[in-house]
Amino acid sequence: MNVKALRALSYGLYIVTSIKGGKRNGQVVNTVFQVTSNPPHIVTAIYKGNLTHAHISESGVFAVSVLAVDAPMTMIGTFGFKTGRDVDKIATVSCRTGTTGCPIVLDHTLAFLEAEVVDTLDVGTHTLFVGRVVDAGVLREGEPMTYDYYHTVKGGKTPKNAATYISEPGPAPDPGTNKDGGISTPAARYVCSICGYVYDPAAGDPDGGIPAGTAFEELPHDWVCPVCGASRDEFDRE
Repeated sequence: MNVKALRALSYGLYIVTSIKGGKRNGQVVNTVFQVTSNPPHIVTAIYKGNLTHAHISESGVFAVSVLAVDAPMTMIGTFGFKTGRDVDKIATVSCRTGTTGCPIVLDHTLAFLEAEVVDTLDVGTHTLFVGRVVDAGVLREGEPMTYDYYHTVKGGKTPKNAATYISEPGPAPDPGTNKDGGISTPAARYVCSICGYVYDPAAGDPDGGIPAGTAFEELPHDWVCPVCGASRDEFDRE
């Protein structure tokens, strides 16, 4: 069976939030879909080990913020690769409290939906939460970020506990050519052990001010992973 066929399915990119005893949390997900229209119901899939799962299970409510293509990787890294057990992720963005009490993320958000859980389905590693939509709104016009855009344009990675994670080895770097015309050994690529981001010296980190051709060993000591903010010490040679 070729599981890569699953990548032909289309997804978006969202931040799902919830509350538990007055504490707020949220995470990035790509699995949110509508299942009925009258009344409207939506479904989201949440990994059982995530703090957001515990919040939704106890409160019975969740909110979905639909991200735009201009959402920065630092924001996605915070909500997608860090745990609310260590970081107050909600404090890093602008938000407001919705009808259900859930925080609604406003930064880089096109629209939101709030739902009350009416059913659940245990699917092993994840739980499907079926929610009746109790409020929704459009915050601004724009292009929603698709999961494909996140991967192909922004170079995003998939967390291991994501519903759509597929394990596969990274591509081997192509050998370069030295000034004498012979084959040279390319500078090594390094992988973030937290989120899977690959630092490729051939590309550098333009958004972080690192030009192409900069070896990992030459990076400033205060350089951090552009996706999740991990330090250089969290990277391993590929």
